Amino acid sequence: MPRSSDLVEFAVALPIALLAAFVIALVLRKLFGARLSLPLAIMTNVSVIGLSVGLFIAGWFTFGQRLWMPTTILIAIGSSLGLSALVAAAYAVVRREPTIDVPALLAAGESDRVEFKETARWNVREEKKDARMELTVAKTVAAFLNSAGGTLVIGVDDAGAPTGLDRDYATLRTPDADRFELWLRDMLTSALGKNAAALPRIRFAEISGHAVCAVRCPRSPEPVFLTQGTTKDLWVRVGNSTRAFGVDEAVTYVARHFKPTIADVVLGRR
Repeated sequence: MPRSSDLVEFAVALPIALLAAFVIALVLRKLFGARLSLPLAIMTNVSVIGLSVGLFIAGWFTFGQRLWMPTTILIAIGSSLGLSALVAAAYAVVRREPTIDVPALLAAGESDRVEFKETARWNVREEKKDARMELTVAKTVAAFLNSAGGTLVIGVDDAGAPTGLDRDYATLRTPDADRFELWLRDMLTSALGKNAAALPRIRFAEISGHAVCAVRCPRSPEPVFLTQGTTKDLWVRVGNSTRAFGVDEAVTYVARHFKPTIADVVLGRR
């Protein structure tokens, strides 16, 4: 027989509680899907706190409860599910993507956080589809992700006048916004990788009878490299321009710009 049954009971209960919290976190991430971007480690910690709250409730308000009694276990799991769902729902609401005010962006003009592109696939001068246009879009998105973030507006000339997406639409099998967004996501995935391609928010708007596409790019938590054949380049925003950094510049920039903060460590982002 153990000399201290309470310690043995706690030693057995602790890993079981952690496993239960992990399972609860997985279930909630599955239910909320893309709306819940909290790291799994954070959700597991919330679930553990929920289990502790449930055990406290069972011990404080019910008489004669023991750790392994069904009532205690049900209260603990219910409390964990409730707290985790509440945190997940609150985070989903807080993180809801605001609308992009395209007219305001056009009125303000280009800057270090805003870039205009007349087309994404069509070469206006040569009047043909051109892969170089796609590469330019990928470079701009990568630069925003690697810098402080920003918005790329496609279907607008340098002066901010809407020209529309008709020429780009004409290069697609199905000429509409849904197919254009699908193509854009696929292109960014090929050029920047799946994780980076999932970061931008793509929205469409109609300005003066012309359809335009706004690609809002947050600051990436890690460096994003543009793949061109066998080479990988780091693109950043320098003022109103997009610039590729050499190896030495890239190493220094990544070390300074992507240095983890205390918040990154606490929230499990690094």
